[in-house]
Amino acid sequence: MWRNRALPLFDRVSVPVAVCDVHGAVLPANPAMPAECGTIPGRLRGRAVLELFRPREATQVERIAAALRLRHRSRYQVSVCRRAPGGMERHGELTADPVSDTFEETPALPVMLCVLDERAPREAASPVRGAPAGARILALLAGGATMARAARETGRTAAGVTYHLRRLSARWGAANRTELVARAYALGVLSAGAWPPVPAGDE
Repeated sequence: MWRNRALPLFDRVSVPVAVCDVHGAVLPANPAMPAECGTIPGRLRGRAVLELFRPREATQVERIAAALRLRHRSRYQVSVCRRAPGGMERHGELTADPVSDTFEETPALPVMLCVLDERAPREAASPVRGAPAGARILALLAGGATMARAARETGRTAAGVTYHLRRLSARWGAANRTELVARAYALGVLSAGAWPPVPAGDE
Protein backbone atom coordinates (compact mmCIF):
# COMPACT_ATOMS: atom_id res chain seq x y z
CA MET A 1 0.00 0.00 0.00
CA TRP A 2 2.83 2.42 0.81
CA ARG A 3 4.24 1.86 -2.70
CA ASN A 4 0.96 2.84 -4.33
CA ARG A 5 0.98 6.09 -2.40
CA ALA A 6 4.67 6.98 -2.58
CA LEU A 7 5.87 5.93 -6.02
CA PRO A 8 3.59 8.26 -8.02
CA LEU A 9 5.25 11.16 -6.18
CA PHE A 10 8.79 10.18 -7.20
CA ASP A 11 8.83 11.93 -10.55
CA ARG A 12 7.70 15.17 -8.93
CA VAL A 13 10.61 15.27 -6.46
CA SER A 14 13.63 17.24 -7.64
CA VAL A 15 16.14 15.62 -5.26
CA PRO A 16 17.62 12.17 -6.08
CA VAL A 17 15.41 9.42 -4.61
CA ALA A 18 15.40 5.64 -5.03
CA VAL A 19 13.79 2.65 -3.36
CA CYS A 20 16.22 -0.12 -2.41
CA ASP A 21 15.70 -3.61 -1.07
CA VAL A 22 16.96 -4.43 2.40
CA HIS A 23 20.38 -5.33 0.91
CA GLY A 24 20.74 -1.90 -0.73
CA ALA A 25 20.00 -2.90 -4.35
CA VAL A 26 18.19 -0.17 -6.27
CA LEU A 27 14.62 -0.95 -7.36
CA PRO A 28 12.78 2.08 -8.85
CA ALA A 29 14.43 5.52 -8.90
CA ASN A 30 13.20 8.97 -9.84
CA PRO A 31 14.84 10.76 -12.81
CA ALA A 32 17.02 12.89 -10.49
CA MET A 33 18.87 9.85 -9.10
CA PRO A 34 20.27 8.48 -12.40
CA ALA A 35 20.97 12.06 -13.50
CA GLU A 36 23.14 12.47 -10.39
CA CYS A 37 24.91 9.21 -11.29
CA GLY A 38 25.41 10.20 -14.93
CA THR A 39 23.26 7.40 -16.31
CA ILE A 40 19.67 6.57 -17.29
CA PRO A 41 16.94 5.12 -15.01
CA GLY A 42 16.99 1.59 -16.42
CA ARG A 43 20.69 1.17 -15.69
CA LEU A 44 20.34 1.79 -11.95
CA ARG A 45 18.00 -1.11 -11.24
CA GLY A 46 19.76 -3.88 -9.31
CA ARG A 47 22.89 -1.86 -8.58
CA ALA A 48 24.07 -1.43 -4.99
CA VAL A 49 23.41 2.10 -3.83
CA LEU A 50 26.58 2.09 -1.70
CA GLU A 51 28.65 1.31 -4.79
CA LEU A 52 27.16 4.31 -6.57
CA PHE A 53 27.85 6.53 -3.54
CA ARG A 54 30.91 5.57 -1.50
CA PRO A 55 30.39 5.60 2.30
CA ARG A 56 32.88 7.85 4.07
CA GLU A 57 32.72 5.83 7.30
CA ALA A 58 32.24 2.04 7.21
CA THR A 59 31.05 2.02 10.82
CA GLN A 60 27.91 3.94 9.80
CA VAL A 61 26.93 1.18 7.39
CA GLU A 62 27.71 -1.55 9.93
CA ARG A 63 25.49 0.10 12.55
CA ILE A 64 22.61 0.42 10.10
CA ALA A 65 22.95 -3.22 8.97
CA ALA A 66 22.88 -4.37 12.60
CA ALA A 67 19.81 -2.24 13.33
CA LEU A 68 17.97 -3.62 10.28
CA ARG A 69 18.76 -7.20 11.31
CA LEU A 70 17.09 -6.40 14.65
CA ARG A 71 14.09 -4.96 12.74
CA HIS A 72 14.62 -1.47 14.15
CA ARG A 73 12.63 1.11 12.23
CA SER A 74 14.33 4.47 12.32
CA ARG A 75 15.80 7.07 9.99
CA TYR A 76 19.37 6.26 9.01
CA GLN A 77 21.96 8.59 7.47
CA VAL A 78 25.20 7.70 5.72
CA SER A 79 27.83 10.27 4.71
CA VAL A 80 28.85 9.50 1.13
CA CYS A 81 30.92 10.86 -1.74
CA ARG A 82 31.28 10.11 -5.42
CA ARG A 83 33.55 11.21 -8.23
CA ALA A 84 31.57 13.33 -10.68
CA PRO A 85 32.48 13.87 -14.35
CA GLY A 86 35.43 16.24 -14.58
CA GLY A 87 37.11 14.81 -11.48
CA MET A 88 35.17 16.76 -8.87
CA GLU A 89 34.17 14.94 -5.70
CA ARG A 90 30.57 15.43 -4.61
CA HIS A 91 29.87 14.97 -0.92
CA GLY A 92 26.47 14.37 0.58
CA GLU A 93 24.27 12.28 2.82
CA LEU A 94 22.00 9.37 1.98
CA THR A 95 18.95 9.18 4.21
CA ALA A 96 17.09 5.86 4.41
CA ASP A 97 13.70 5.27 6.05
CA PRO A 98 12.72 1.57 6.28
CA VAL A 99 9.04 1.12 5.35
CA SER A 100 6.65 -1.80 5.03
CA ASP A 101 2.91 -2.35 5.37
CA THR A 102 3.34 -4.63 8.40
CA PHE A 103 6.07 -4.97 11.03
CA GLU A 104 6.71 -8.61 10.05
CA GLU A 105 7.24 -7.77 6.38
CA THR A 106 10.83 -7.24 5.19
CA PRO A 107 11.15 -3.48 4.77
CA ALA A 108 12.10 -1.59 1.64
CA LEU A 109 14.50 1.32 1.93
CA PRO A 110 13.50 4.58 0.26
CA VAL A 111 16.73 6.59 0.11
CA MET A 112 17.17 10.28 -0.60
CA LEU A 113 20.45 11.97 -1.49
CA CYS A 114 21.26 15.43 -0.16
CA VAL A 115 24.30 16.85 -2.01
CA LEU A 116 26.26 19.03 0.40
CA ASP A 117 29.20 20.33 -1.60
CA GLU A 118 31.60 19.69 -4.47
CA ARG A 119 35.36 19.85 -4.20
CA ALA A 120 38.35 19.53 -6.48
CA PRO A 121 40.21 16.25 -5.99
CA ARG A 122 43.36 17.79 -4.51
CA GLU A 123 41.46 19.55 -1.74
CA ALA A 124 39.33 16.50 -1.01
CA ALA A 125 42.43 14.33 -0.65
CA SER A 126 44.49 16.68 1.47
CA PRO A 127 44.66 15.87 5.17
CA VAL A 128 42.79 18.01 7.64
CA ARG A 129 44.44 17.63 10.67
CA GLY A 130 40.73 17.64 10.16
CA ALA A 131 40.42 18.97 6.55
CA PRO A 132 41.45 22.28 5.06
CA ALA A 133 37.82 23.21 4.59
CA GLY A 134 37.06 22.28 8.19
CA ALA A 135 39.96 24.37 9.48
CA ARG A 136 38.85 27.43 7.50
CA ILE A 137 35.29 27.06 8.76
CA LEU A 138 36.49 26.73 12.36
CA ALA A 139 38.71 29.80 12.00
CA LEU A 140 35.76 31.86 10.78
CA LEU A 141 33.50 30.65 13.59
CA ALA A 142 36.21 31.26 16.20
CA GLY A 143 36.36 34.86 14.96
CA GLY A 144 32.60 35.30 15.43
CA ALA A 145 31.32 34.57 11.92
CA THR A 146 27.79 33.30 11.47
CA MET A 147 27.11 30.00 9.72
CA ALA A 148 25.83 31.96 6.71
CA ARG A 149 29.05 33.98 6.48
CA ALA A 150 31.20 30.86 6.93
CA ALA A 151 29.30 29.23 4.06
CA ARG A 152 29.66 32.31 1.86
CA GLU A 153 33.39 32.78 2.49
CA THR A 154 34.26 29.12 1.95
CA GLY A 155 32.07 28.79 -1.13
CA ARG A 156 29.81 26.17 0.42
CA THR A 157 26.17 25.80 1.27
CA ALA A 158 24.96 26.09 4.86
CA ALA A 159 24.35 22.32 4.74
CA GLY A 160 27.97 21.82 3.62
CA VAL A 161 29.26 23.84 6.59
CA THR A 162 27.05 21.85 8.97
CA TYR A 163 28.35 18.63 7.42
CA HIS A 164 32.00 19.58 8.12
CA LEU A 165 31.22 20.65 11.69
CA ARG A 166 29.31 17.45 12.40
CA ARG A 167 32.15 15.29 11.07
CA LEU A 168 34.78 17.13 13.11
CA SER A 169 32.58 17.01 16.23
CA ALA A 170 32.22 13.24 15.86
CA ARG A 171 35.94 12.79 15.21
CA TRP A 172 37.03 14.86 18.20
CA GLY A 173 34.16 14.01 20.54
CA ALA A 174 33.10 17.66 20.86
CA ALA A 175 29.67 18.25 22.40
CA ASN A 176 29.07 21.75 20.98
CA ARG A 177 30.58 24.44 18.79
CA THR A 178 32.51 26.09 21.64
CA GLU A 179 34.20 22.80 22.54
CA LEU A 180 34.88 22.13 18.86
CA VAL A 181 36.76 25.43 18.49
CA ALA A 182 38.65 24.79 21.75
CA ARG A 183 39.73 21.38 20.53
CA ALA A 184 40.85 22.89 17.21
CA TYR A 185 43.23 25.14 19.16
CA ALA A 186 44.36 22.30 21.44
CA LEU A 187 45.09 20.04 18.48
CA GLY A 188 46.98 22.75 16.60
CA VAL A 189 44.44 23.01 13.78
CA LEU A 190 44.06 26.75 14.52
CA SER A 191 47.05 29.00 15.20
CA ALA A 192 47.23 29.90 18.91
CA GLY A 193 48.89 33.28 18.43
CA ALA A 194 46.91 34.86 15.60
CA TRP A 195 43.93 37.21 15.48
CA PRO A 196 41.68 37.04 13.62
CA PRO A 197 41.87 33.24 13.92
CA VAL A 198 43.58 31.38 11.07
CA PRO A 199 44.35 27.74 10.35
CA ALA A 200 47.80 26.69 11.55
CA GLY A 201 50.39 27.32 8.87
CA ASP A 202 48.41 30.19 7.29
CA GLU A 203 49.81 32.95 9.52
